Amino acid sequence: MDQNSPSEDSELRPLKSAHTALSVLALCFALSVLGRGLGESFTVFLKPISESFGWDRAQVVSVYSLTALAGGLAAPLVGRLFDRSGPRTVYSLGLLLLAGAFLTAAHAQYLWQFQLSIGICVGLGIAFIGNVPNSILLGRWFGARLPTAMAVVYSATGAGVLILLPASQVLIDHIGWRGAYQIFGIVALLLLLPLLLLPWRLFSTGSPHLAKSAAAGFVDEGWTLLRAMRHHAFWALFSTFFFTAIGMYAIAPQIVAYLIDAGFPPLQAATAWGFSGVVLLFGMLGISSLDGLIGRRPSVLFSYAVSIAGILMLWLLQWYPNYWLLTGFVVCFGSMIGSRGPLLTATAMKIFRGKRVGTIYGAISIGSGLGSAFGSWGGGLIHDVSHSYNPLIVFSLISVVLGMIPFLVVPALRR
Repeated sequence: MDQNSPSEDSELRPLKSAHTALSVLALCFALSVLGRGLGESFTVFLKPISESFGWDRAQVVSVYSLTALAGGLAAPLVGRLFDRSGPRTVYSLGLLLLAGAFLTAAHAQYLWQFQLSIGICVGLGIAFIGNVPNSILLGRWFGARLPTAMAVVYSATGAGVLILLPASQVLIDHIGWRGAYQIFGIVALLLLLPLLLLPWRLFSTGSPHLAKSAAAGFVDEGWTLLRAMRHHAFWALFSTFFFTAIGMYAIAPQIVAYLIDAGFPPLQAATAWGFSGVVLLFGMLGISSLDGLIGRRPSVLFSYAVSIAGILMLWLLQWYPNYWLLTGFVVCFGSMIGSRGPLLTATAMKIFRGKRVGTIYGAISIGSGLGSAFGSWGGGLIHDVSHSYNPLIVFSLISVVLGMIPFLVVPALRR
């Protein structure tokens, strides 16, 4: 018998664990790219769908609003299902919902059909492969490094935008928006089989080192959803998600249309906004790195200041449509979309740690879904009523400032 085998095995075990952790991170990143990219692609479909049916901006944007609303309201359900049934069930349901939604939307003729498929079903599908299940799964593998891991996964929003927005415009130009939706549905369906074949039992167990540490030092503080909802930190995080999402998504669905109206060609507008995916990765990792250097509260407040600068540059673009301002807007606004998410996720999981953390974090995430829905719908309505982007930009700025306030006044977040 080889006497060195136990020693070699003990040396290899951390390497295998690290390899599995990176595999889990890559999987969560890929699913987020797919989910967020498909969701945000609606900004490119907005104009052609509106022109095909003669609907006004608020009617079409209502579809995007329902996507955000359905995803937000489903978050506690996703968290509870993950706690009970595991990631394989949750992620598989997400791909099935996305495939069915896009294949149905390819044949839609009425607004309610878009609202049901692209609105509700896509929103649910994104929630089932999105941040709530990803954060729970990654928490089992990365422990104290969860903010960095979540920063990588949150940056998938940008990668999805970078890949799928220009791709959507190319598909629309060549085969129309219905053909593009058919391709989206087929791709989501084809991805289901390899997803089912992954080693989910291994992925679900988490890091052996973290499991031993948790078993030795973990104390379940007995958090339940009702108890968490009576704590001021729950509503502070909820309101931060809510108002920040309003400010960001009041603008986001209309950015490509705004740039086209400002004088940029359609493909150029879609590609420029798609490049927010490049800067988003650096923004995510940058804010997470600042968290370790200067603390969570200063890092979050800095991210809000950069977002506000980006909104002001967007406002100036309607009068000065040049590439310098466009680049500044994409860098500042694009890099900060969701940049606070990993830090808020880690904060919630630290405060409300326990067996029901998935359900509690899912409930907090409702704020993001409600804010995204209200912001996108309200932004479309404001544009239709005012026939101007100026009131919309003011609405966005006020909402972003309101989202920042909890980090200035709430004790749990100030610490």
